[in-house]
Amino acid sequence: MAIHIHDTLAGKKVALEPIAPGRIGFYACGPTVYDMSHVGHARSYIVWDVVVRHLRARGLTVKYVRNFTDVDDKIIKRANERGEDPVALAARFADEYLADMDALGNLRPEAAPRVSEHIPQIVTLIERLVEREFAYAPGNGDVYYAVRRFPDYGRLSRRNLDDLQAGARVDPGEAKRDPLDFALWKGAKPGEPAWDSPWGKGRPGWHIECSAMTLEHLGAPFDLHGGGKDLVFPHHTNEIAQSVGAVGDGVHAETFARHWMHHGFVEIDDEKMSKSLGNFFTIRDVLARHDAEGLRLFLLGTHYRNDFNFSDALLAEAERRLAYLYETLEKADRIGAGAEPAAEAPFAGEARAALDDDFNTPRVLGILADVFTEANALCDAKGKKSPADRARLAAFARDARAVAGLLGLLSRAPAEALRALRDRAALRRGVDGAEVERRIVERAQARKDKDFARSDAIRDALLAQGVVLMDGPQGTSWKVE
Repeated sequence: MAIHIHDTLAGKKVALEPIAPGRIGFYACGPTVYDMSHVGHARSYIVWDVVVRHLRARGLTVKYVRNFTDVDDKIIKRANERGEDPVALAARFADEYLADMDALGNLRPEAAPRVSEHIPQIVTLIERLVEREFAYAPGNGDVYYAVRRFPDYGRLSRRNLDDLQAGARVDPGEAKRDPLDFALWKGAKPGEPAWDSPWGKGRPGWHIECSAMTLEHLGAPFDLHGGGKDLVFPHHTNEIAQSVGAVGDGVHAETFARHWMHHGFVEIDDEKMSKSLGNFFTIRDVLARHDAEGLRLFLLGTHYRNDFNFSDALLAEAERRLAYLYETLEKADRIGAGAEPAAEAPFAGEARAALDDDFNTPRVLGILADVFTEANALCDAKGKKSPADRARLAAFARDARAVAGLLGLLSRAPAEALRALRDRAALRRGVDGAEVERRIVERAQARKDKDFARSDAIRDALLAQGVVLMDGPQGTSWKVE
């Protein structure tokens, strides 16, 4: 078994080689919690959830760490606007974020550290940087990282110091020795939370926070660090510089994190979806109209490294595909019930190989699409099913669920999932489910009375609303198209 990833640090696809055999330490940069989470966050943490699921399925023990940034300029600004305590505001939105992640079916990490709970570790890390002369305190309560002390600076982002120097500046009130230097500790200011430190009361800078939490929960070096591609510079570039300066060899980025993965953006009209741009859909708002598993399927349909545009229409189409998958599973379960499943089908190994190849979720979904088409055709073929057919369908249902489970999909009972998908589609189309049920009863009575003209008229009226009736041995069911 060899799992390959596109490593941002190497700039190419490489084998993911655990530092300790059979074990992976994985850190994903978590949210800055000052508002409700949006679809861009959904994409990010679904991607990392699939990474963790697949690594574990491949027999690796994964320690998954995903932090909360709950001390930050944006949080302070929002809290001051609302007259709230910044840490309390962040705690509230952290709880909302967790509820959204649970709704999306994401696994909880083994550790979810918060900045506010790691101030002593942050201070200790800064002290070590000052001691090793990678940082300096100019005497005004601030502490800065001396960028030119770190020879590997900019390697992750493919930027050199000369290019960075051209756009660097020193803001009023800063006491940097070099415009490229960045703050590790910020002296206390009115209206901001502050903690004690050797340099006076203040608070940490953004970048040092992740360094401290990563080192506290995974140590150094560890195996894999992930985040959005917008974090490559400056956040992850600075995180490497700090961490290697404090606990690594002071020279090589690999003495902090061996591998780095970065995902692309969810876009609206070809612009990154973000709170700062104001062009975002919250997860909560989307899930009020759409199925959470449908959103997950939609987001995994694009390779994690690529950007893509979000739209309600495309999401609704993903939900229709999901309904087809569950309808096929329901038929396969029914026909294959009691049969001894055949051996594992080749598609299961092909899907695992696709995930081994830089977590190629679109390829996995394509493999599933093909085998579901085949299974559906077998289910619908006329005539009595042979024992071999039933064993094949039982194996299909088992293997399809196992493969989909690597993506966090198809874990519900088909009937439950189809009802949920139908109800969401009805909500979007303005269809009254209770009224549909009443009309089905009315149609059944018309058929009993042999008033087929009335029965057909009811069916056609519902169809005009997008409601499709399906007659079966157990009665009439319905769906919205």
